[in-house]
Amino acid sequence: MLEGDQFKEECGLMAVWGHEEAANLVYLGLYAQQHRGQEGVGIVSVDDTKSEAGKYHIHKGLSLVSDVFRDFDFSQLPGHHAIGHVRYTTAGGTRLANVQPLYAEVSKGQIALAHNGNLINADKLRANLIREGAIFGTSSDSEVVLHLIARAAENIPLEEAVIQAVRQIQGAYSLMLMFRDRVMVVRDPAGLRPLCMGTLDGATIFASETCALDLLGAHYVRDVAPGEMIVVQDGVEPKSFYPFDSVNESPCIFEYVYFARPDSKVFERSVYPIRKRMGQELAREAGVEADIVIPVPDSGTTAAIGYAQEAGIPLELGLIRNHYVGRTFIEPKQSIRNFGVKIKLNANPEVLEGKRVVVVDDSIVRGTTSKKLIGMLRKAGAKEVHMRVSAPPTTDPCYYGVDTPEKEKLIASYKSVEEIATYINVDSLAYLSREGLYKAVQADVGSMCDACFTGNYPIGTPVTIGKNSQPKLL
Repeated sequence: MLEGDQFKEECGLMAVWGHEEAANLVYLGLYAQQHRGQEGVGIVSVDDTKSEAGKYHIHKGLSLVSDVFRDFDFSQLPGHHAIGHVRYTTAGGTRLANVQPLYAEVSKGQIALAHNGNLINADKLRANLIREGAIFGTSSDSEVVLHLIARAAENIPLEEAVIQAVRQIQGAYSLMLMFRDRVMVVRDPAGLRPLCMGTLDGATIFASETCALDLLGAHYVRDVAPGEMIVVQDGVEPKSFYPFDSVNESPCIFEYVYFARPDSKVFERSVYPIRKRMGQELAREAGVEADIVIPVPDSGTTAAIGYAQEAGIPLELGLIRNHYVGRTFIEPKQSIRNFGVKIKLNANPEVLEGKRVVVVDDSIVRGTTSKKLIGMLRKAGAKEVHMRVSAPPTTDPCYYGVDTPEKEKLIASYKSVEEIATYINVDSLAYLSREGLYKAVQADVGSMCDACFTGNYPIGTPVTIGKNSQPKLL
């Protein structure tokens, strides 16, 4: 999927506790998770030198990891402890103040917070806090958690304050909270967003995806369990707490479809073989006579491999991706049609001319990019174009930390499969069934959050009734 017609990534988290190069390792871990957010990055470290023990150091900016930390001197982020965050806007908008980790001083000391997910009762909590005199410095839903902890920490121990705070929030979240002498991580009871734990040279590491551990050569220990809070301090074994009532686990199935890197393990399952099985199931369900199979790079590549192998049709690179396109470029007004697509992907006539083509992608969001791509394939000489999508039709938006268009802008919410096929100008179009998707994941149907395909939201949705009313949960 391409910019402007895709789901936007969520966020990526990274924490290192107890390593002399903590901030540098966090930087590398965020680099490995850049796919989870490209709008902002930040790292906070805790100095543990004798001269400035407990002092926090922060560096963050609005861009990619490589841009924000270009020529950066990591001696400016001293200490054996650090947390970091790569961000795509899901709540609060894009501005430097919203780039995480967020930082504040509370009665128990300083705190830095990083959050992946979205709180569906954040507006209500925020309005209540403001009425009680709280002052907010960002428009991020994550800042609500800081205020809740600050108020609770005045009278009770720190762990209890965090527990009291997270019991008030509802939604999807993996949280990292770094204090002067400890780091805490919390995963929401439904386990919607991923978070794993590893070790390296005696240090404890947390990350959204295992690809970050792989880059560092760290050992993957386990996932943080849904509803679990882990506290790590120097010289003490990590402590686990389960502060929530038991709920049905609902990890996000779209992590397997698109978000996670194919070489990662999320929710204790490897992503690559799952995506490959999606393609295989798609070929079984909706095979078609064709000469070649081509992926839409890179989102459809792994599923296309599975489709081609199952169908016994050669896999070719009919669309070539330019991997060196930056975040922005100067676009001619009308001189080149479909410039935004062409600068990132180009059709390969040597592969396509006179061929019956199956093109595989993981989703169709608005349909505009797919329409342009199909036009490029036909102009390059494709005799027939059959599109296959390795997930069910995307009919509903996500409220749990993924930036998606409104329902009325999702083409599958108001057009049938046949109507979409006509709109994007393909000879045939088929999606993987919901049952086929779960078969590929090797999970029971309905055991994961698939609200973007079904409209069934496992932990409710934020709804505003009237201009001045507060969101209520369904």
